[in-house]
Amino acid sequence: MTVLEIIERLLIAVAISGAIGFDREFKNRPAGIRTHILVCVGATVVALMQDQISIDALNIATNQPELAGVVRSDQARLIAQVISGIGFLGAGTIIVTKRSVMGLTTAASLWTVACLGIATGMGYYQIAIAGFITIQLTLSLLKKIIIMPSMKKLEVKYVHRVETKEFITDYFAENHVEVKDVNFDVDLVDERRIYTNLYTIELPRGKNFADLIEDLSIHENVMKIRLVDV
Repeated sequence: MTVLEIIERLLIAVAISGAIGFDREFKNRPAGIRTHILVCVGATVVALMQDQISIDALNIATNQPELAGVVRSDQARLIAQVISGIGFLGAGTIIVTKRSVMGLTTAASLWTVACLGIATGMGYYQIAIAGFITIQLTLSLLKKIIIMPSMKKLEVKYVHRVETKEFITDYFAENHVEVKDVNFDVDLVDERRIYTNLYTIELPRGKNFADLIEDLSIHENVMKIRLVDV
């Protein structure tokens, strides 16, 4: 393997992983351009090493036939360690709270750029480029093409139960917000009752959660609104 081939493969790894990392950084995700590039380049280096080991083993067996039965080269050994080992880095991007899980897509993108790095390092350019295009389309366009239900949990903390609950219910009805489920909680603070409703809601097309939160927060009895993923 020549130095030019090594540089070529590393540059391809930087280009495709940088583009995927840009999407993650643009969306303010935990792992950005540099992290994706480093993961992909690292995987490429491992694949280059494995490829070179195989080439060296073949050369030894060719030049010294008496050693052909002794020399062994397992092309999957180092690569398998990359595939399994990258999991610890992906796990570091996943944030788990009581009500939501974030970072799964970024963890998956880190794993996939490692796979792209392996394909690039082994010289399978067609696989690497096809995989890159598929990943980019998945990250950038799939969410726009497939319209998923906008279902979230909305936590509303308020006082004066009757009038505030009526205001919220009327707002949902007027704006065609579908309530899938609701949980209630009451706290007594300084001899004042504070109510907390946790609504599981689905918005109609054309309505966004930012507008909903702004509209509900206008009411004087609403103390706090918090939106979490289902």
